[in-house]
Amino acid sequence: MARIAGVDIPKDKRVEIALTYIYGIGRSISNRILKEAGISPGIRVKELDESELTKIRAALERDYRVEGDLRRDVLMNIKRLMDTGSYRGLRHRRSLPVRGQRTNTNARTRKGPKKTVGARRKED
Repeated sequence: MARIAGVDIPKDKRVEIALTYIYGIGRSISNRILKEAGISPGIRVKELDESELTKIRAALERDYRVEGDLRRDVLMNIKRLMDTGSYRGLRHRRSLPVRGQRTNTNARTRKGPKKTVGARRKED
């Protein structure tokens, strides 16, 4: 396996797909990196030599924020929203949907499993 940005990318996949295993890189950025490095997107990772891997690593480090740095930035942005007390920050704090989705019926992924509340019987 080739190791790029601290991630082992699978060797049997095409390079443009394998780069998407790195957090923060999708298909379009993957293709842009390969174009900068001058590598064909259809080639398999196991067919790359060390110089091509070095070109990919250099393009990544120079232009993109990925993996740990990107995760840290995202968490800091969420923490900032929570600290300032903005509406989005309150939604994050309560683990509710942040982007205006309805919560009456859906939002089970964010809210977790249903907590059924039973009716209490009146004591005589």
